[in-house]
Amino acid sequence: MREKSARSLSSAEKLDWLRLIRSENVGPVTFFRLLDHFGSAAAALDALPRMARRGGRAGAVRIAPLETAEREMERLEALGAQLLARGEPGYPPLLAHIEDAPPLIGVLGHASLLTKAAIAMVGARNASAAGKRLARDLATELGRGGLLVVSGLARGIDAAAHEGALPTGTAAVLGGGIDVPYPLENAAIYEQIRAEGVLVSEVEPGTAPLARHFPRRNRIISGIARGVVVVEANLRSGSLITARMALEQGREVFAVPGSPLDPRARGTNGLIRQGATLTESADDVLHVFGERRMPPRGNDGAARLSAVSSAKPADSDLDKARTAIIESLGPVPVTVDELLRNGQFSPAVASAVLLELELAGRLERHPGNQVSLIPQN
Repeated sequence: MREKSARSLSSAEKLDWLRLIRSENVGPVTFFRLLDHFGSAAAALDALPRMARRGGRAGAVRIAPLETAEREMERLEALGAQLLARGEPGYPPLLAHIEDAPPLIGVLGHASLLTKAAIAMVGARNASAAGKRLARDLATELGRGGLLVVSGLARGIDAAAHEGALPTGTAAVLGGGIDVPYPLENAAIYEQIRAEGVLVSEVEPGTAPLARHFPRRNRIISGIARGVVVVEANLRSGSLITARMALEQGREVFAVPGSPLDPRARGTNGLIRQGATLTESADDVLHVFGERRMPPRGNDGAARLSAVSSAKPADSDLDKARTAIIESLGPVPVTVDELLRNGQFSPAVASAVLLELELAGRLERHPGNQVSLIPQN
């Protein structure tokens, strides 16, 4: 796809984008496949019921009403927040390049900070006093080195990182709505970031944080940044999930070593054994960034604002391929490339059939362009 320069969506286009991403069974990957396939969110919305039926859905697929999208926009405006679309000026440049980039993010505070080169910092919620002091000092020095410090506003390491970076710029990515401080003990930090930094969320205002929101939040934390610094993490820590996502996104991973007697050091020491950069000071991070080429900062999402797939598959081709693709799928994830190798159909046909199945609630997408069939009751 030929890349186009970034442009802002019209109000009508942004409402269509919001309705599409808030509709049933439409996640970020599916959103952009639909946009590529139909050329606009409005056309995709019109096609959702038909595609879901073709995928085997018996009932109607839930499409977000226009009135609901308008109320969300009004609520954001009342908060003083803005909604940024992937491909628009101001959308975090590196975030636009991840496979499952959020089509829309709510931004509250100093949105211009999101265009700075960024470093993420995550770690234990039950952090030690020494760990929090180190995280605060690291964030202060990284900020002075010109980096935006990104974290998730959790207690412990996250809160310390935000505090240390407030004078130079910090971004908090929230698991709930952009107007919902969580945990409540960090409400004062939330207000400071709102005044001096920037808050980011991809879910509707007023949404209470749920456990399933946090892994998705973590991919935004790492996606905005050039790398992730982990300070204290046990072997079951969500911070290790963020580190794994960072690796999948082609980001650098840094880890602060700790005592083998402290369970909170097992995760970070393990990351170092696996190749993460041992980090004792901000210079360890800045040195790596100085030596290694920065990931591309161009906003490739811009091309998606008005891209149209070349040729639409014929219904007869879709009918022939649908049975073969369903027979090739099961509960074990397989790559789309493998489906193409095993079948006699084009990528366009396979893409359309997979979209139908996903909109019908029968397909699950996995990292690495893998898909699996959801067992039916």
